[in-house]
Amino acid sequence: MTKRFFAVLVLLPLAACAKRPDAIVPTDIPMAAYSNLDCPALSRELTTEQGKLTALSQDQNNAANGDAFGVFLVGVPMSSLTGGDKEGLISVEKGKVISIQNTMKAKGCK
Repeated sequence: MTKRFFAVLVLLPLAACAKRPDAIVPTDIPMAAYSNLDCPALSRELTTEQGKLTALSQDQNNAANGDAFGVFLVGVPMSSLTGGDKEGLISVEKGKVISIQNTMKAKGCK
């Protein structure tokens, strides 16, 4: 029992660490959300959402690095505990980018 408890105690903080942005699965955003936009508007929207995704990804990488450092030093993923984990926001932004790109392809935009 003591070994099992110790193993859970050691592995639990690792499970709570922030994921890297490339390991986050996109949320399914329907193409209908962007079907009313024309090609130039879709292009502007894509640029905006890609910028947001880039900024969030950088924050997420910082959180993952902070968690790794915190677990190494203290045994606790500090960034995840202090709200630095942006997994949900990145998932939505990835979904938006994919949906906009699919809408652009469906409309024949360049």
